[in-house]
Amino acid sequence: MKHLYNIFIFHLELAFKTLSLFNDKIKRGLEGRKKSLEIVKANISKTDKTIWMHAASLGEYEQGLPVLEKLKEKYPKHKVLVTFFSPSGYENVVKKNKEDILCYLPFDKKSTISEFVKAVNPEIFFTVKYDFWYHLLDELKKQNAKIYVISALFYDKQVYFKPQGRWFVNELKKNVDWIFHQNEKSLSLALKVGLSKGSVSGDTRFDRVKQIKNRDNFVEYISEFKGNNQLIVFGSSWEAEERIAKILSEKLKNFKIIIAPHDLKRVQNLKQIFPKAILYSELKSIYQLPNTNILIIDSIGLLSKLYSYADIAIVGGGFHDKGLHNILEAATFGIPVIFGNQYKKNPEADELIAQNGGKSFAKEELASDFVLELTQNSNLLKEMSQNAEDFVHNQPNSSEIILKKILE
Repeated sequence: MKHLYNIFIFHLELAFKTLSLFNDKIKRGLEGRKKSLEIVKANISKTDKTIWMHAASLGEYEQGLPVLEKLKEKYPKHKVLVTFFSPSGYENVVKKNKEDILCYLPFDKKSTISEFVKAVNPEIFFTVKYDFWYHLLDELKKQNAKIYVISALFYDKQVYFKPQGRWFVNELKKNVDWIFHQNEKSLSLALKVGLSKGSVSGDTRFDRVKQIKNRDNFVEYISEFKGNNQLIVFGSSWEAEERIAKILSEKLKNFKIIIAPHDLKRVQNLKQIFPKAILYSELKSIYQLPNTNILIIDSIGLLSKLYSYADIAIVGGGFHDKGLHNILEAATFGIPVIFGNQYKKNPEADELIAQNGGKSFAKEELASDFVLELTQNSNLLKEMSQNAEDFVHNQPNSSEIILKKILE
């Protein structure tokens, strides 16, 4: 199976090289990987001790950040390395994180990874959720690094629970020191295949969104745009959520709507759908605010702050199989969260619905109808808002639990 894995990695790299000819994002990631070893060697010496966090993308980075911050407080003299697999993670974080060493994780080829891990000289390594690589884990153990998985989320259909994945399970048994699971179901699945070194610590995303709520969430012009009206924020919207926005904009004349698309390439399409809308980049001063009910966000990094102004949030990704985006960033501000019903990898969605702080719908029209109901029923709006806030803020401090175990 290891031979087949090496063939898979070879074809993965080959696919990236081929796709980079047509996809600029993949090309940037490929070019970035060529610099990873150089970045590490320039910033980490043989005498340094390193804390290393690996995150597949931006969501996993945000998920792992509370643990990383606590480890940095505990070990202030250690170097800190953060690696990414996806350009969407690296490019977003590198713009605002000037303290840590940031680079792409090289492709998981034995010789490449061996040289990279030796250059890092890691004392503590943790990966977030389930981004595992065979040679990486093997080389980390050879370097006597402590290896952890935080906010792990195992589910039935993963390869680890199929015959062809058992060899990799054995590698996890051999190399990983401890797995911190999000919930009991994940732990139970791990135990069934012999991954006994683990415990339930909760989801560190709750810690992160609690931090988000308590920071300064001011966004220029938004208070003036909202005025005395109620505001619906569409976060990480796709076409389905934009169709809901169109329906609501025609029926809720006294509401304000903010649309933050998942992909900024959608901005021009949104201008065609909402010809009277204004782009956030066009707001030069509060004295030039136009008479419009719709604001389109054409920059990144604002969404989690925009939720602090909202009365209702509609989060994208749940009306197709691409995956639901982060609903906790909205729920932490105590607002009802509405989304599609395709979220099999998001157990927090079921929990939020059970607490009556959110609702999911199979069809866009049903979601629109429910939002209209919310806007006309102040008691229901208030009840769901409080439930959403309670749901987030009653969760355990997962990063504290994890840190305590790591320091044993």
